[in-house]
Amino acid sequence: MTELLPEEAAERLVSTCRTTVGDNARSVTFFSRTDHEQLYLRDDLEQDADLMAFIGTERQDFAMASDGYSGTELGEYRYTLRVFENGYAVRIDGRDKGVLVTSDGMELRDFNHLASAVSATLEEWEGEI
Repeated sequence: MTELLPEEAAERLVSTCRTTVGDNARSVTFFSRTDHEQLYLRDDLEQDADLMAFIGTERQDFAMASDGYSGTELGEYRYTLRVFENGYAVRIDGRDKGVLVTSDGMELRDFNHLASAVSATLEEWEGEI
């Protein structure tokens, strides 16, 4: 299924996101500092979208967020939520990798559940991905 992740890890990430977000899930993309792979894309969406700009922005923002917010009174960084006219993009970061999930409308608590579930999955696979 993927070159960046063991197949079982890729399937688990997609399953975790789809279970948490349900039919609102639009896409799931795993990325490292140097590469990325789209693991899921809903059938009704454009199948040929260029992810490079999205992932490039997320990589750059990851470095700024982890450095810029380190040691603040806000506490530990959890995830980034971007709001668009037609949906949302949620970036959940691991140590040197992350997951970008796009979705249709959701409640804020749903984003918190998604971030917690994906973070736990990334931690579980930490030694293998």
